[in-house]
Order: sequence, then structure tokens, then C-alpha cells
Amino acid sequence: MENQRNVSEFILLGLSDERSTQTLCFVLFLLCYIALLLGNLLILISIQCSPLFHQPMYYFLCHLSSMDICYTSCVTPKLIGDLLMKRKTISYGNCMFQVFAIHFFGSIEVFILTIMAFDRYVAICRPLHYLIIMSKARCHLLVLAAWAGGAVHSFPQLFIAIQLPLCGPNKIDHYFCDIFPLLKLACSDTTTAGVLVVANSGMVTLVTFVVLFVSYVIILCTLRHHSAEGRRKALSTCGSHVTVIVLFFGPSIFIYLRPPTTFPEDKVFALFYTIIAPMFNPLVYTLRNTEMKNAIRKVWCQTHS
Repeated sequence: MENQRNVSEFILLGLSDERSTQTLCFVLFLLCYIALLLGNLLILISIQCSPLFHQPMYYFLCHLSSMDICYTSCVTPKLIGDLLMKRKTISYGNCMFQVFAIHFFGSIEVFILTIMAFDRYVAICRPLHYLIIMSKARCHLLVLAAWAGGAVHSFPQLFIAIQLPLCGPNKIDHYFCDIFPLLKLACSDTTTAGVLVVANSGMVTLVTFVVLFVSYVIILCTLRHHSAEGRRKALSTCGSHVTVIVLFFGPSIFIYLRPPTTFPEDKVFALFYTIIAPMFNPLVYTLRNTEMKNAIRKVWCQTHS
């Protein structure tokens, strides 16, 4: 079917119409975004300026922090600015870019979380072969594979969004452009497109979550044979990973692994994987990680001494 498009911009309905709620959300999300930027920059600089950068887990953590900044910056600055505006609009081009960027950086983050789980599996279950399996070249290759996976996931999403016939309504009941709200605006049957989106986003989310779940179950079973000190250290690291995974994947599965429709609650659930989970990443990877705390202390105390 030939693509029809009479829409040059969209109106984002946002989180709420109440001015007091918008003001509260503005302050809250501005603080969250500042905390996210500062926290992830702290991790990036501290790891880059310490010997930890040469350890695979912290090498991957650097990439995770970078993706957190890129991923959240696709949504949060626009959300914060719109909370001060009476009329919240986004151009068609920026909307399509947002669809692509969110799925591109978001899927890279998902794949890096999966790589970090694999790294912990090798470190705990095959410690004698760790340096061979997680060589520098293999670490680079895994990160490159995550970027390639992000492209493979996001370009089909963008293609589906561009092909949608948008010839009438332009109000998106969300605070950013995503594929399901756009499907709702299409002026023709979108059953096939909806199935393709669920098959893409839903399966990526589900498969990676299952892989992560199984890997941590194996890790926990293996830890029974370790010493008390070894269990404590491993559980501290893995507990950080699991916290991030639950915050990110729980809402993502609810949004994407279901028939292509939208609910008012979607906006609240989306806050978890677009703002809250990325904001908590620096906290769970620093406050519960002794090596990371020591690195931060050494780097920043030397800098200011």
C-alpha cells in the first residue's frame, strides 16, 4: 500500500494536564536527569582513570554508562522541556528519529547487560579460563556485536514507523514517540505491522531476559560451592546486575510483549526503563561495589589533593 502522510508534526499529550503535577514532575525529572548524567560521568571518568578499565566487567560498565546517557537523552530533555510548555509538539522528522534512537540505544543497553551477565558467569563458573575466554579482543568483539544487534533491531522499527499511513489524528497519548502509539494513529489496518513490532521488540526483550535469568540461576547454583567470602563478593556484584535487570525488563516486557495496543498506564511503566532504571545504574554499580568505590576514592581524592 502506498504510504500516505498528511502529518507534519505531532502533539504529545504528556503525563498529565494538571499544572501542579507538571511542575512537580519537572522538578523531579530534572533532578533525576542531573543525577543520571553526573552518576554515569562519575563512573566513566573513574574507570577510565583507574586500572579497572582493563578488567572486562568495568570495560562493559563503561559502555553501559555511555548507553545510559545516550538512551535517556533521547527522551528526558524533551520531556523536561515539554513540562514547561502549554502545547507539546514534535516534528515528524524528530519523532521518527526518536523512535529509531530509543530502540537503537535501548537495545544496545539490553545486549550489554546480557554480555555483563555472561562475563559474571565465566568469572564465577569458569574462573581458571576467565582470562582466556574474556580476552581483550573478545571483549571488543562482544561490544561490536551489541552495536550490530542494536542496528538490526532498530532499523526495522524505523522502517515500520515511516511506512505508517498518517493522514488524520496527530495526538500521541505519550511523552515521547514510540511505535505502539504511532500504530494507533494510522488510518489503515496495522495488524501486520503490529505483529512485526511484537515479534521484534517483544522477542528481543523476552529472549534476553530469559538468557539473563538462566545465567544468574546457574551462577547462584555454582556459588553454593564457594567460600563464604567468595559468595558474599559474587552476590554483591550479581545483586547489582539483577536490580538493574528487574527495573529495566519488568516494564519493558509489559509494554512490548503483548498485542499491539496502548493503555494509559504505559506512560508510567515507560518511566522505569527510560529514566528510573538508567538513573539507578550508577547507584547500584557504585554503592554495592567495593572495587568501584575504591577507584572513585583514589581518582577523585588524588585529583583534589
